[in-house]
Amino acid sequence: MILSLSGVGHTHADGQAALCDIELRVAQGERVAIIGPSGAGKTTLLRLLATALKPQCGQLELLGQQPWALSVAQRQRLRARIGLIHQAPPLPPRQRVVTAVLAGRLGQWSLGRSLLSLIYPLDAAGAAAELGRLDLADKLYMRCDQLSGGQLQRVGIARVLYQAPELILADEPVSAMDPVLANYTLGVLNREAQQRNATLLASLHAVELALQHFPRIVGVRAGRILFDKPATAVTSEELAALYANEQLSHSPIPAAAFAPPLHIPRC
Repeated sequence: MILSLSGVGHTHADGQAALCDIELRVAQGERVAIIGPSGAGKTTLLRLLATALKPQCGQLELLGQQPWALSVAQRQRLRARIGLIHQAPPLPPRQRVVTAVLAGRLGQWSLGRSLLSLIYPLDAAGAAAELGRLDLADKLYMRCDQLSGGQLQRVGIARVLYQAPELILADEPVSAMDPVLANYTLGVLNREAQQRNATLLASLHAVELALQHFPRIVGVRAGRILFDKPATAVTSEELAALYANEQLSHSPIPAAAFAPPLHIPRC
């Protein structure tokens, strides 16, 4: 198992339960989409897996280790094996794209090499290769503030691909892209993860993209997992219950089919 969660729960500082009694196991090389309505807990789940948040109950294992039983230095080394694709990539506006991509390996390089790479790109060819997969090779030496939102998201993906992590966590990685570009980008991300035998978990709002690109679908609502099954086995009734009372612009499910809201107890 690349990751294992047993009875995991987390409550926000305001007392609102974000996740409750999460049971999830993902093996090496799996590609999993996490879907659900806004506020379901998808981002919180990914932040737990990224060790940005600590579970308040239950057991969490990542890459064969219990992250919160490690020292700070050991946990940093564990994080270097995890790639994070953000909905809004934290890229400095005036930074060049080549530097942004090469930053994917800062956690793996020595301090001297990391500092030098910030001044003089040490592997521009490697950065260009990853950008080329995402149709951005011509943006190599542009500044990040000269790019569109969709281009920035693809730079963030290129940075993670250059990092070559064992586990990729993507939070709405194509939200700023039009449907055609989103479809193309998810195809690239899935293909690269599969070829590199990396495990990929992505939260997505567009149901049809999740069903098209990911073999396994996890449906999350009100902090609980409602279903976890192959994409080919997900039914319209399950999607209707998952998105009850939420109007989905990207969902093939008619609003009239939505079931009554579910009562989910707090953890």
